[in-house]
Amino acid sequence: MWTPTEEEKYGVVICSFRGSVPQGLVLEIGETVQIFEKCEGWYRGVSTKKPNVKGIFPVNYIHLKKAIVSNRGQYETVVPLEDSIVTEVTATLQEWSSLWKQLYVKHKVDLFYKLRHVMNELIDLRRQLLSGHLTQDQVREVKRHITVRLDWGNEHLGLDLVPRKDFEVVDSDQISVSDLYKMHLSSRQSVQQSTSQVDTMRPRHGETCRMPVPHHFFLSLKSFTYNTIGEDTDVFFSLYDMREGKQISERFLVRLNKNGGPRNPEKIERMCALFTDLSSKDMKRDLYIVAHVIRIGRMLLNDSKKGPAHLHYRRPYGCAVLSILDVLQSLTELKEEKDFVLKVYTCNNESEWSQIHENIIRKSSAKYSAPSASHGLIISLQLLRGDMEQIRRENPMIFNRGLAITRKLGFPDVIMPGDIRNDLYLTLEKGDFERGGKSVQKNIEVTMYVLYADGEILKDCISLGSGEPNRSSYHSFVLYHSNSPRWGEIIKLPIPIDRFRGSHLRFEFRHCSTKDKGEKKLFGFAFSPLMRDDGTTLSDDIHELYVYKCDENSTFNNHALYLGLPCCKEDYNGCPNIPSSLIFQRSTKESFFISTQLSSTKLTQNVDLLALLKWKAFPDRIMDILGRLRHVSGEEIVKFLQDILDTLFVILDDNTEKYGLLVFQSLVFIINLLRDIKYFHFRPVMDTYIQKHFAGALAYKELIRCLKWYMDCSAELIRQDHIQEAMRALEYLFKFIVQSRILYSRATCGMEEEQFRSSIQELFQSIRFVLSLDSRNSETLLFTQAALLNSFPTIFDELLQMFTVQEVAEFVRGTLGSMPSTVHIGQSMDVVKLQSIARTVDSRLFSFSESRRILLPVVLHHIHLHLRQQKELLICSGILGSIFSIVKTSSLEADVMEEVEMMVESLLDVLLQTLLTIMSKSHAQEAGEYVSCLLSLLRQMCDTHYQHLLDNFQSKDELKEFLLKIFCVFRNLMKMSVFPRDWMVMRLLTSNIIVTTVQYLSSALHKNFTETDFDFKVWNSYFSLAVLFINQPSLQLEIITSAKRKKIIDKYGDMRVMMAYELFSMWQNLGEHKIHFIPGMIGPFLGVTLVPQPEVRNIMIPIFHDMMDWEQRKNGNFKQVEAELIDKLDSMVSEGKGDESYRELFGLLLLEKVEQETWRETGISFVTSVTRLMERLLDYRDCMKGEETENKKIGCTVNLMNFYKSEINKEEMYIRYIHKLCDMHLQAENYTEAAFTLLLYCELLQWEERPLREFLHYPSQTEWQRKEGLCRKIIHYFNKGKSWEFGIPLCRELACQYESLYDYQSLSWIRKMEASYYDNIMEQQRLEPEFFRVGFYGRKFPFFLRNKEYVCRGHDYERLEAFQQRMLSEFPQAVAMQHPNHPDDAILQCDAQYLQIYAVTPIPDYVDVLQMDRVPDRVKSFYRVNNVRKFRYDRPFHKGPKDKENEFKSLWIERTTLTLTHSLPGISRWFEVERRELVEVSPLENAIQVVENKNQELRALISQYQHRQAHGNINLLSMCLNGVIDAAVNGGVARYQEAFFDKDYIAKHPGDTEKITQLKELMQEQVHVLGVGLAVHEKFVHPEMRPLHKKLIDQFQMMRASLYHEFPGLDKLSPACSGTSTPRGNVLASHSPMSPESIKMTHRHSPMNLMGTGRHSSSSLSSHASSEAGNVVVLGDSSMGEAPEDLYHHMQLAYPNPRYQGSITNVSVLSSSQASPSSSSLSSTHSAPSQMITSAPSSARGSPSLPDKYRHAREMMLLLPTHRDRPSSAMYPAAILENGQLPNFQRALFQQVVGSCKPCSDPNLSVAEKAVPAAPSSWSLDSGAREAQPFLSAHMGRILAPPVPPRSLLHGHYSLHFDAFHHPLGDTPPALPARTLRKSPLHPIPASPTSPQSGLDGSNSTLSGSASSGVSSLSESNFGHSSEVPPRTDTMDSMPSQAWNADEDLEPPYLPVHYSLSESAVLDSIKAQPCRSHSAPGCVIPQDPMDPPALPPKPYHTRLPALEHDEGVLLREDADRPRGLHRKASLPPGSAKEEQARMAWEHGRGEQ
Repeated sequence: MWTPTEEEKYGVVICSFRGSVPQGLVLEIGETVQIFEKCEGWYRGVSTKKPNVKGIFPVNYIHLKKAIVSNRGQYETVVPLEDSIVTEVTATLQEWSSLWKQLYVKHKVDLFYKLRHVMNELIDLRRQLLSGHLTQDQVREVKRHITVRLDWGNEHLGLDLVPRKDFEVVDSDQISVSDLYKMHLSSRQSVQQSTSQVDTMRPRHGETCRMPVPHHFFLSLKSFTYNTIGEDTDVFFSLYDMREGKQISERFLVRLNKNGGPRNPEKIERMCALFTDLSSKDMKRDLYIVAHVIRIGRMLLNDSKKGPAHLHYRRPYGCAVLSILDVLQSLTELKEEKDFVLKVYTCNNESEWSQIHENIIRKSSAKYSAPSASHGLIISLQLLRGDMEQIRRENPMIFNRGLAITRKLGFPDVIMPGDIRNDLYLTLEKGDFERGGKSVQKNIEVTMYVLYADGEILKDCISLGSGEPNRSSYHSFVLYHSNSPRWGEIIKLPIPIDRFRGSHLRFEFRHCSTKDKGEKKLFGFAFSPLMRDDGTTLSDDIHELYVYKCDENSTFNNHALYLGLPCCKEDYNGCPNIPSSLIFQRSTKESFFISTQLSSTKLTQNVDLLALLKWKAFPDRIMDILGRLRHVSGEEIVKFLQDILDTLFVILDDNTEKYGLLVFQSLVFIINLLRDIKYFHFRPVMDTYIQKHFAGALAYKELIRCLKWYMDCSAELIRQDHIQEAMRALEYLFKFIVQSRILYSRATCGMEEEQFRSSIQELFQSIRFVLSLDSRNSETLLFTQAALLNSFPTIFDELLQMFTVQEVAEFVRGTLGSMPSTVHIGQSMDVVKLQSIARTVDSRLFSFSESRRILLPVVLHHIHLHLRQQKELLICSGILGSIFSIVKTSSLEADVMEEVEMMVESLLDVLLQTLLTIMSKSHAQEAGEYVSCLLSLLRQMCDTHYQHLLDNFQSKDELKEFLLKIFCVFRNLMKMSVFPRDWMVMRLLTSNIIVTTVQYLSSALHKNFTETDFDFKVWNSYFSLAVLFINQPSLQLEIITSAKRKKIIDKYGDMRVMMAYELFSMWQNLGEHKIHFIPGMIGPFLGVTLVPQPEVRNIMIPIFHDMMDWEQRKNGNFKQVEAELIDKLDSMVSEGKGDESYRELFGLLLLEKVEQETWRETGISFVTSVTRLMERLLDYRDCMKGEETENKKIGCTVNLMNFYKSEINKEEMYIRYIHKLCDMHLQAENYTEAAFTLLLYCELLQWEERPLREFLHYPSQTEWQRKEGLCRKIIHYFNKGKSWEFGIPLCRELACQYESLYDYQSLSWIRKMEASYYDNIMEQQRLEPEFFRVGFYGRKFPFFLRNKEYVCRGHDYERLEAFQQRMLSEFPQAVAMQHPNHPDDAILQCDAQYLQIYAVTPIPDYVDVLQMDRVPDRVKSFYRVNNVRKFRYDRPFHKGPKDKENEFKSLWIERTTLTLTHSLPGISRWFEVERRELVEVSPLENAIQVVENKNQELRALISQYQHRQAHGNINLLSMCLNGVIDAAVNGGVARYQEAFFDKDYIAKHPGDTEKITQLKELMQEQVHVLGVGLAVHEKFVHPEMRPLHKKLIDQFQMMRASLYHEFPGLDKLSPACSGTSTPRGNVLASHSPMSPESIKMTHRHSPMNLMGTGRHSSSSLSSHASSEAGNVVVLGDSSMGEAPEDLYHHMQLAYPNPRYQGSITNVSVLSSSQASPSSSSLSSTHSAPSQMITSAPSSARGSPSLPDKYRHAREMMLLLPTHRDRPSSAMYPAAILENGQLPNFQRALFQQVVGSCKPCSDPNLSVAEKAVPAAPSSWSLDSGAREAQPFLSAHMGRILAPPVPPRSLLHGHYSLHFDAFHHPLGDTPPALPARTLRKSPLHPIPASPTSPQSGLDGSNSTLSGSASSGVSSLSESNFGHSSEVPPRTDTMDSMPSQAWNADEDLEPPYLPVHYSLSESAVLDSIKAQPCRSHSAPGCVIPQDPMDPPALPPKPYHTRLPALEHDEGVLLREDADRPRGLHRKASLPPGSAKEEQARMAWEHGRGEQ
């Protein structure tokens, strides 16, 4: 049964509960719960975190706490009954815990650990508080520690400052705003003090009061180490001031036995002392702790003969010192004892013993020595602060250890009343004695006694030092053989005060013999009385005493015998006639010196004081005695304060007339003395005296009379010192007056009351008189008035004892009123006057409402005057603060209404004016003070006050001025940071007061300024205020913690909503005047609606509809609203305001309103476009503020820019975003795009002289000037982007303008610029970019990308893999799609991100240029990849059954053409796809295209050589011819013949007859072209290359025959074909066996990759066959005249033999051509469809751990048939020798090709020059290779190589162009770029059956690597050697080392290749060259901050047939040549080709 709980209402969870039962409440440890009901071990209740969720939880999981329950029942509230500071600590720790963890995440580790320490301390302190075992003082101390830590943590975590009073959090409702402000200030100061040090030494005591803090040293002797003295010792400790050379404290004595322990066993561990009462000044002195060690024993320590053993002497032994200054710092920081070792030194000469400590301090080491290194005293020290009571309280343990209090000599700085002391300190200084007839000097010992008047020796009146009991006699230490001993020993004589008078000291002098008897012989004495005859004590001075002779027999029993004698010189002078026959004779040659110092509160050494106290003895001297009182020292006066006062008032009573004024003056002197800080603590003594001991009942009359007389004299006297002193003593004079009157009244039952009152009235008239005097010309009078005003407020409390509150108030009002107004007196007097008023306001009198009613007007009058003149503002604000504080505390009283009314009338206006002035000067502190005053006043005002205020305005102008002022002040309050950010309490209270005030004033605004009297200025001011208010940071509750938010809403509600309602209501009240605020208020109101508070948005968004409506009514449209809204929306959203929900709400609310209007269509259109703009702006903001990549930001900006232009036509915004976009491009170094972007702005401008205003960074200028500046900048950017073709038209446009203006200087400049651009086009290297198609699918993409496809222009050197990686890093959430198919709806609509990326091939627009023969390749290169709007991507597929014998029969191409919205390049690196077209190309059409392309390529190449005059480098022609002829002979064209000339095919495809005929014609045409080519070749061929030419002729004959006949021997294999394969990846460099990378590289241009890289891939034939040859070098070049589509055709035509498909793994193509996507129909059939790139790392190169999906392809490549499997031809046998060697001409050719492959390039030469050397010294082969390599390595591995200067070449050498064309198989990544040209001097170059096309057009024979293949390529080169090799920066030693070992056994499939011209010579020359590596792994991307060096041009699109070198010819080599690594396995010769072709194709299909 659940029963409601009675006591168990509140508890803390002590163990987490998971709520695993039905209705269980999940609770975390530390949570608090409110309990409602109980049932059998379970409670039901709620967690205070979630008060709405009820549940049950176990009883034993809860620790109950006491609580106060209010409103019992269903809605009861529970408040825990605990100290508020405990609650605060709990809440604060919970708040800190989450922030603390964040510190670690943000790497603020230092603060993290500090905060952890502080949190642990807080938990510990909280535990102490809760324990309940602390005393009140301890509780207070713990609370102080807690608040210091809380404030420190809040400060460092950026949390709010908590205002406190006495460690408790103050409630802002209970105190005035002024007090709250002061508390914030004091809390801030305490935080700043504690910030420097958290651990918190106690704050210095006394910082808050005027009393100086005494310091004390606690000293404890731990041990006297290694004490080897062997006798008892006395150790004396004292404090010594080195600067003054004197001891400043008593001595502390420790008595040790001969073992070093305490002589008294009780003293073990208790040898400690407290040196007390050191002032702050003392702590700065050069103090030392000095320890003197006196031994007690034999005369000489080591001489047992000297003196008998039974006699003990006190003998000096040693001394030790410790500097206090040296240890003070460590003692101050440490709050406990610290040990020190004091080294003990002995004196070298005993006569200097009295100075030993000074010698040690001065380090006069000759005068002392150390008995042993480790001889020392171990002491511990501790520094304590505070008065003795406090020290006792805080350190009780110290006092329990038998502490010896060791006092300071003399009085401390502050003499406390009741501190009774009577000590005489006597120092035994020195003596001078006669030798007395002895041969050696005496050993003198002094014995001292204190004797009373009767001759009795006083017991226990001598103290050698604290810590030991007093004794009756004193024996000095003995100095050995010294007649002039210097002792310097201080003895304290604590003689009782009653025994002091009449006592005297007697000193007896003895010689201590060291003879056997060792007796001590008395030889003289001296004496001194303690008091003189006049009653004063012995003065503090050195006294020379007479020494009288005597001996052991002399008796001192009758002390009168010697007391009659003179004791010293002064005494002798007093009694000159002393008979010489006395018993004691003075020894005139001997003298004895002592010094004394009295510290007594009872005895005086002052004669004048004594005379005053005994005035009756000198009645005739009273006047003189009273006059001399002011010369007595203050210490003496306060010691006898009560006696002196009694004496003065007795004298006054004795003769008032005679002594009245003197007594008054003496009294004034004593009162002022007590104002001194040293005696300040005697004021309570004075108060006590007045209350309890003062008996002068008649004194008041004389005191009033004297005081009035002083006042009245002040107008006449020149010197007024005594008057000023009397004014300062006013407080105590009035105390005496009032007490005297009370005593008189009591004694006489109230007689003479009227006389007293009238005398006081008269006195006040005199006071008013003094104050009313004009003091401007008299400084003395000014000081008198100031003294009077300062003292005046102190008399109020005394007057209140005799008069009523009203009467006193009237006195005060009259006095304050008598002061002249500010205008008439000086500034210093102003301050004094205001201070007096301030103290009046702070006095008890002002707390009475009766007196306030009287005093307030005059106080306000003076403040008003000062504020009007802006003087003494800080004091005035203090006074006002006090007034408001009092008014707030007494606000329940009825009179307060009247007082507030008074203040409103007097102050409100002037306060506002003052604030405006202060704010304009930005005086923060003054502003804070006055703001708090203003807010206090406004807070006190109620309806009545506001009503009166508004009614009191005489006119609307006055009201208007007032409203403008107050609104302006409020606005400034929110704009200026008057209160710091963390003063949350203050800020919220301010906001609350403002919103309340505005609610009161808005009605007045509406009533007075709406209709006919509409005033725009006031309304505008009001609206601005409301907008600022709602946008205040302190009111944005969304950003604070939920607990704090709840607290604020509970207290104040959401004030933004309150103000929004007020604002909306006022807007509605405007009526037709709304139009005045359109468009001005649109921006501000928009800012309000963007506040993330739904209610505010709901209230304010409809205002925009209202604005649209009003403008529609007035203008018939709402263009202004539209323009302003869009403009402001842009800036505000970019500032971070607004969100998706706002966009939706905005559209929803406005559409709803607009629907009902007549202008709904335009309205809806506008609202829709604004919401769409918002959508884009939010996207843009998210991109900009996030860690987004440049691409995303640029895309977003383009999207927004286009929206501004096309949809809402906002030109200015459009231009702004043009510049933002341009800046982004420049940052990303996209200079071409930056230029195109700026061009958009440039196109908006005309060549006119129209003036333009200043805009963005442009100055005011004409349109012409701006356009010119833009053009120049754009040209500059085009130049930096190497897009000179785009810059040239602008140069011409500028030239035209300059010409029309006859500005020839500029014209010359621009023409030169244009010319330089032409030069650049021809001479500088430019990289051709890749293009990639990207699809963004899924709803998670930003709006501008969602479900769209783009084509992107890649960066320099960027390959597909790198591009995909970049895209995936930009969209880390995205998934890469692995197929090229268009995604379905499920993907388009899913909440995810899918990226589909593949490469595409550009379809150039400028085909005409590309087809012109004589256009240089560098020119064509530009047009191939620029201004491109269409891109193509081909995918091969089989239709119908696949013919295994010849797959070309069924191989179709699916060609996708993408059309973009804009051409690339443009304002972005990517544009959206506008249109897709899909066509299918039949196998026959494909063949036609390939053959046609190859024919065009051949024609172009041949035409170049036809026009040459002399023999030149014809390597390109050789390679090209060889490629086509060799491929045709070996099955290239035959494949097409098999496929399409077959009868079956013709029968099945009757419609293709025409195309078949066309193909035949093209083949015949090819034969004709080849014939012409061979003729040209014969003309120019080098004699050494004749064998190659002969071979070509023979093969050509076979090819020609094959076109018309069947070739039955086609499938036969030639044994001559076996050669060594080298992987394509390192064709020219490293001779590695086939690796997976080679497969990947081969695969690079399969159809899947063709979209991006096609234009660099091999021709169809080369790539088809590229899988067979293993590693092939293709010699060839290609022309640029054909479209990429045609290339495909040529390739197929050249290589129709399917047996070679998939076997050519590495082809090095040295070409400038660009393959079309369809470039390899043959290889395509066997390649994986790979537009999709894989992410396999480049490091997989050659790795055995290649993934399975690639392994079979790799193994297949390793198992390819040897080249013997190739078809035989008639040419092969002739070309191959019996031993398998290459014939000489082929070896020579390849020797030249490979040569000493040191790259070399001259970027300054044109392409044509490089291709056709004009001089006999042509380029070396490796120069070309060097030139091409950067491209290859760049495209393969992004390695950048610097350009290398050309080297001198041998005349007549040839170079060949290589281009490696390969076909990627499967999805493997590209292999290493083949830039390591050589690891050993020889490089086997495998021949190729393929025909990769090279691009050579016109005069351009530049050789470059296929950019997509990533293989090295070689430019035309000879075999000269560089004399100078630049340093390498990218040498790649990690390339697989193919260590070519000539001794290795070579097997047939890998026969190395010999190259031979005259082989030995060439090889020798090659070997001499150093090896250089230019390669790096594909994954290495060196970050070169510099611009990349000039590089050779990239390979380009078009494919042309290339010459084939027969593998058999090229790839034979001796068995003793270096070779590659062995393959893993090889297939039997017969089955390889079919198996390999099948596997390649199936692998490709599987991948697709």
